[in-house]
Parts: sequence; C-alpha cells; structure tokens
Amino acid sequence: MRSLFIGLSLAISACATPGHAEAPHAASHSEPRPFEADRDAHADVDAALLRAEARGTKALIVMGGNWCHDSRGFAAVLERPDTAALVAENFELVWVNVGRKILNQDVAQRFGLDGTPGTPTVVVARPDGSVLNLEDAPTWRNAASRDPDDIHQFFVEMAAQD
Repeated sequence: MRSLFIGLSLAISACATPGHAEAPHAASHSEPRPFEADRDAHADVDAALLRAEARGTKALIVMGGNWCHDSRGFAAVLERPDTAALVAENFELVWVNVGRKILNQDVAQRFGLDGTPGTPTVVVARPDGSVLNLEDAPTWRNAASRDPDDIHQFFVEMAAQD
C-alpha cells in the first residue's frame, strides 16, 4: 500500500510546481483530456501555423499530457466560454502530447526551448514560428492553480501583440 501511495504521489507531483498547494482555482475532476498520443505533432503544428498565416492570427501550441493535472486544468480554462471565444478568434490551437516527457520533445526544441519543458508548456507563435512568449512558455506548471481570469488576461495580451 505504501508503494502505491508513493507512486501516486510521484505521478501527481510530476507536473506540479514544488511548494504550490492546491489552490481554490484548481479545476474539477471533469477536466478535459485533449492530448492524443497517436497524433503527428509536427504535422499538427505545421497545420496550425499555416491556418494562423491564412487567418492573420497566431498559433497556440500547448505541450502537455492527459496524465498531468495542470495540463488538464489549463485545458479546462480554455473551455470557459469567454476564453474559448478569445482563443478561437485570435489563435490556432494545437495540443501536443509529450507523454511522460518522452514524446515530441523536438517540438519544444523547434521553438527554442531547451531541455525537457514542464507540463503544460504554452507557446504563442507567429505564423513564421517566432515565439512571442519564450521566457514564460515553460512556466505553466501550476496552471491548475492559477486564477482563470489571469489566464484569460494573458491571452488578451498575447492577442494584442504583433
């Protein structure tokens, strides 16, 4: 029983930021699970960049996993009606499954992120692939604990950037 508890603790903490307790903004158990293991991540990213170019928008590349509470919590915020409308209008959204940090690491490297990013990693890119938020892209490891209004405001600010 002790080994089961340790295993569950390690799995839960794998995508959490050390020192962060469960916050009042944490998502419920009905969180979405948008990361599909059998997708061709590079083809999906390429398609999102092409759609962004055609629409005059940006690409929103979310790297994470269904096993990660913060990745699912972030996805839940993107489903809020106000945030979903904002993202649909200003971004081409693509979900990149990184498994347990062993899949699609080259997608992160493609956008200038070194090493193995935490989950979720949130990249906002212009259609040419240049990243608008390189410094804060890997800082979303506490996404389920963040205020949904703050996340929404982040996308308002990203949408306004050239």
